[in-house]
Amino acid sequence: MAFKPFIVTAELPPDVFAWADGLRRVHFPAERNKLEAHVTLFHALAPSLRDELKPLLAQIATEWAPCPAEVTGLMDLGGGTALAIASPAMARLRAKVAEHFHGALTAQDNYPLKLHITVQNKVTREAAKALQTELSALKVSRRFLFAGLALHLYCGGPWQAVGRWKFRGKQEC
Repeated sequence: MAFKPFIVTAELPPDVFAWADGLRRVHFPAERNKLEAHVTLFHALAPSLRDELKPLLAQIATEWAPCPAEVTGLMDLGGGTALAIASPAMARLRAKVAEHFHGALTAQDNYPLKLHITVQNKVTREAAKALQTELSALKVSRRFLFAGLALHLYCGGPWQAVGRWKFRGKQEC
């Protein structure tokens, strides 16, 4: 693969990560599950942005406090299921990064943000609906704080970690 884009994710706190990753390990088709639970902010930033990305994400993490968020329910992906997340604060942070890279974003990264954690994907419609029925009986809503930001390099399967930055600033999200 010649083009290896960067992916930016919002870091989940350990308890929410463990819960969501457990759901993903159980329900995501094992042969395709190459990743841990994550919340993608940008899907494909050009490799040429590397020198700007790292210092920008580090600066944001230094300035911003952890961002409040809430798992609000389930998201139907058609052939899968995700946990829907509401976080106006993270949406503002992402908009700031998107504005910085205006003109360099892919079509996918120009779509409106729908924060979520995918727990199942690329399954039959029937399997997705069955999992949604099963999970709707559980309490999936929970409040949390996004812990930071992470940068990954897409390598066709598992992502290569490039950097992680914990929020430690005072600026409200």
